[in-house]
Amino acid sequence: MMKDLRALLLCSLGLLFCVSGAKAQDGMAMASTGSSVEPAATTPATEPAAEEEEKESPYSLSGAVDAYYLYSFNHMPFPTSFTGSHNSFTLGMANLIFTKEGKVGFTADLAFGPRAEAANGYLTDEGGITSLSLIKQLFVTYSPSDKLKFTLGNFSTFVGYELIDAPGNVNYSTSYLFSNGPFYHTGLKADIALADKFGLMLGVFNDTDTKVDVVKGKHIGAQLSYTGDKLSAFLNYLGGRHQEETPFTPEVFSHQVDLTATLAVTDAFSLGLNSSMRDFHPAEGEDASWFGTALYAKYAVSDGFALGFRGEYMSDKDGIITGLTDGNVLALTLSGNIMLGSLTIIPEFRIDQANEEGYFLDKDGKPTKSSAGFLTAVVYSF
Repeated sequence: MMKDLRALLLCSLGLLFCVSGAKAQDGMAMASTGSSVEPAATTPATEPAAEEEEKESPYSLSGAVDAYYLYSFNHMPFPTSFTGSHNSFTLGMANLIFTKEGKVGFTADLAFGPRAEAANGYLTDEGGITSLSLIKQLFVTYSPSDKLKFTLGNFSTFVGYELIDAPGNVNYSTSYLFSNGPFYHTGLKADIALADKFGLMLGVFNDTDTKVDVVKGKHIGAQLSYTGDKLSAFLNYLGGRHQEETPFTPEVFSHQVDLTATLAVTDAFSLGLNSSMRDFHPAEGEDASWFGTALYAKYAVSDGFALGFRGEYMSDKDGIITGLTDGNVLALTLSGNIMLGSLTIIPEFRIDQANEEGYFLDKDGKPTKSSAGFLTAVVYSF
């Protein structure tokens, strides 16, 4: 009996030992398998390839298309740029912008339509299109360092607050300051990062708003900029020979000083300022000048709707713009921006008031002091 008990006990211990050993081996195998698979799932050898795939291309294509309908109570177009029709559905501009970013880059901005023709110039005497009339911008950039960039070619002006491109403005119609300031320059400029938030631009250009130099001599341009978290400000200068001496006209030099600023008051509300003065100095005769200031306000009511207001005062004491001695104009513009994805619909009302009759005409063609009208524009950008 005792022998049978001892035999049974020995068998039980042997079975227990075998089972325990098998479990231990299984545990070691599982641990070994886990340690060999886990690193393979996170191996860094595949990360550079993935990062290369995620890098953005330095090349990009963008652009915009716009059109509008304008009705003037004077039966006359608005007196500033790009709104030259009344009671008519009118094409604006279509442009394609090809860009390459990097140490060496370029921009080719090609534009079509009445807005482009008015801005670019170089139509034939019969109003036909030329290759130069299609070029809104065409330039090459070279950045030897993060603090210096050179630009050579034809590029939009650094002077003023508003842009030729409709998507860049909250108002569709343009200001007197924009319409009488430069649109673009052809030449060489250098952008220099002076310090944190401060920059300097120096440039040498052909005649203003020309792609081919006509008047002898070059224009000089400069800009001192500050770009902060909420406030951005730009002080600009442009000067040079405006007119050559001929048997019938004196030599004339022109200088323009311009200030633009933008303040983000809140995430939804921002203010803008553009103040500019341009004078003309003939070799013979009296100097002449004009001065203007425009205030801008934009309020985002919601993600899909914003209101934009522009109030502008233009002093033209020498009649360069209005043709009136001691003339001045006050212009008020209220615009809505209805944003539907890439499409923006802009209903707009505008009224201009001069201090004298003669700059505006009423619907019967008689001189009057005021002009008023409304428009609806559509702008699609991509």
